[in-house]
Amino acid sequence: MPRMVNCAKLGRELPGLERPPFPGPLGQRIYEEISQQAYNLWPAQATLVINHYGLSLGDPNAQKILMQQMEEFFFGENAKMPEGWTPPVRQGKGGAPRRK
Repeated sequence: MPRMVNCAKLGRELPGLERPPFPGPLGQRIYEEISQQAYNLWPAQATLVINHYGLSLGDPNAQKILMQQMEEFFFGENAKMPEGWTPPVRQGKGGAPRRK
């Protein structure tokens, strides 16, 4: 049976991560308070942040910015998803259907 958490991002009890996603206090906090479903939203958000700020993840300052954005995404004042939100349904392998 999966470990359940009261997800701070999605506002309900859901299966949690199997282990902290990375070492340190933020990784532990995510493990304790964020569901797997909410954590799965992060890669797309991380891509937006990286592209928006032009971050190079080899730069320690860029890593710091990304970690701050991650903390804001999961725990910030406006972090909760809108009430009634459900994740988009993917169609097939390629996402949205193609136009003919």
